[in-house]
Amino acid sequence: MTYVVTDNCIRCKYTDCVEVCPVDCFHEGPNFLVIDPDECIDCTLCEPECPAGAIFAEDDVPDGMEHFTALNAELANKWPVITEMKPAPDDAKEWDGKPDKLKYLER
Repeated sequence: MTYVVTDNCIRCKYTDCVEVCPVDCFHEGPNFLVIDPDECIDCTLCEPECPAGAIFAEDDVPDGMEHFTALNAELANKWPVITEMKPAPDDAKEWDGKPDKLKYLER
């Protein structure tokens, strides 16, 4: 099993999760993070670190967000690995909790 970054990370892109990942499985895009399912070891450390509550175990991804499992796998193959925490975008708090953010995903 893997962990999956979902909708609420888009435009929030907090990076607290990458600091605790022992296998460096996070990849960074312009306004979203993803987890490489081939690298994730299911350690559970990232989930509680996400201030936006955007990370779920694959089996616990909320209804209607199942497509984020495939999206994480796809984008992890395209985006670079991120291993260190960075400041969140200035407007991250404004975006936290807004619904239907997939249309704002920058590839």
